[in-house]
Amino acid sequence: MNQIKSIFSWLNSFLEKARIIMLNIATAIVLIFFIILIFGPITSIESEVKDPSGRVLFIDPVGTVVDQEVFSSDFLLEIATGSSTEQIQTRDLIQLIRAAGQDEDVPAVLVDFSSTSFAGPTTAINIAKELKSLRDSGKRVIAFNDRLSTTSYLMASQASEIWLHPVGSISIRGIGGVRAYQKELYENLKINFHNYSQGDFKSAVESNTRTNMSENDKMQREDLLNPIWDEMKFLMAQGRGIEINDLQSFADEYIGFFGEAEIGNIAYALEKNIIDGTKSFPEFRQYMIEEFGLDEEAETETYKTISYNDYKKQISKDYSNSDNQIAVITVEGVIMEGEIMQGVAGANGIVNQIRSAHEDENTKAIVFRVNSPGGSVIASEMMRDELIAAKRKGINVIVSMGDYAASGGVYISTPADYIFAEPTTITGSIGVAIAIPTFENAMDYIGVNFDGVFTSKYAGWDPTQAIDDNLDKIFESWGADVYDRFVNFVAESRSKSYEDIINIAGGRVWIAKSAKEIGLVDEIGGINDAITYAAKISELEDYKIKYYSESPSPEALILEELIENFDVSIRDTKVFSALNGIAKLYETLIGIQEPKALLTCNDCLVNLD
Repeated sequence: MNQIKSIFSWLNSFLEKARIIMLNIATAIVLIFFIILIFGPITSIESEVKDPSGRVLFIDPVGTVVDQEVFSSDFLLEIATGSSTEQIQTRDLIQLIRAAGQDEDVPAVLVDFSSTSFAGPTTAINIAKELKSLRDSGKRVIAFNDRLSTTSYLMASQASEIWLHPVGSISIRGIGGVRAYQKELYENLKINFHNYSQGDFKSAVESNTRTNMSENDKMQREDLLNPIWDEMKFLMAQGRGIEINDLQSFADEYIGFFGEAEIGNIAYALEKNIIDGTKSFPEFRQYMIEEFGLDEEAETETYKTISYNDYKKQISKDYSNSDNQIAVITVEGVIMEGEIMQGVAGANGIVNQIRSAHEDENTKAIVFRVNSPGGSVIASEMMRDELIAAKRKGINVIVSMGDYAASGGVYISTPADYIFAEPTTITGSIGVAIAIPTFENAMDYIGVNFDGVFTSKYAGWDPTQAIDDNLDKIFESWGADVYDRFVNFVAESRSKSYEDIINIAGGRVWIAKSAKEIGLVDEIGGINDAITYAAKISELEDYKIKYYSESPSPEALILEELIENFDVSIRDTKVFSALNGIAKLYETLIGIQEPKALLTCNDCLVNLD
């Protein structure tokens, strides 16, 4: 017994010392972090500030252009798996483009959007229009690419001149696509799909219940895609001074898949003035040296240039001392319960932002930027409820619809006093998508039987069993009740009758112009129009704008400081391995510092609903 006590005493002493050592390591990491914060910027001041005078501004965003940047607690895992992308906020990119247009010290702007994706077509069109305004301001805008897709060419077409690599690629493929219809696959697998969706145009589950696209879905998709494509072609043709038909012919006849050596495409593009010409990398470099001079400070022979990351550090921010605040809260991605992540509008996080805004006595209005195709009903209700709580305090709520504000995106917009939509916003889809697969035939086919004891009729039901007539009616009523609630919310918010909304609902989606005609939105305009209107109806002579966002984690802050102050790349294997080790150590330290007793028997749980 004494030996056992001695062992436990020694173990306790060892663990205590280990805990102290680990906490000391944690303290050291924190100190290093603060040294980076304090001394890193001081030691790199000279490298941070680069005089743009006489230099070509190079805008080549790598990542996705979004309304609002978001952060994830699992950022290292996302990077490792490739599920995370760099994010460029639309307002930041627009501010940079406009600043360049007003900067007489910058002789030209070089653009390359071949590594840029966009949250949606409206975002891409808005950036293209900003580049057009830049060129219209008299600034020389040059595009040089080794590959051009539909969206990257949309940007390049706004330049004064377009140069492509001789064996690069150019393909304007347009927009749209196909989806797989899997009804026969499920029939072959003996899986039954029970569709309880509400609305003749609600096509979310069609791929599981049909072998082809319904006429209603085809009609509404054409009504959406054609105006967006027409706007994109118009901007391209206008930028190049060419015929729209030449662009359509190019899209129809000169498809590209391989990303290089599209010599036939390049020949057509040259013939129709879709591009100005071709240059290899050395040829383009020499061309730019001749046009803008040799950079004497560079280590290699190149032209005078400044990256957009260096340039944006010098852009002065607009600050206001006003006590009046307009809160801008962004809903971007699929609406779900939980926290905000890339591509996910987490209701818990967004509700906290709305609550923080309306609990701030300086908040006079909320501009709710919706860029979402919808999602969870309960998550949508959570956001809607919190917006109503804000309105009860006399705070005006203005909705600004982005690329998409459909289904759940409309649902969460119903508390709005006024709704703006971009010209190519996709909205509507007032309907409910519910489909339940059951596997009773598949289970029977493979010889699996089920039996058990339960205390009520459906206590033991799950999708391995058939849906009887009574359960079928229950599921049908679920969809009908949610649909009825949805329609009533929209009718009330738009000051229309239930019948008026039913006639334009049915799950049908609308382009913004049509949505305005039928009364789903009030005005065509962007987020700045919504902010201006919010200030007007709130009778604000002066105000400041506060963009609400999630704060990055401590690990992300460390990563940001390393990248900005020491010019390291997260994509570098050694850097990633080191940071991943730090992150794991950080998690271990937190576990030691905040120990939790976990006595759990998952196999013992009884599921109650």
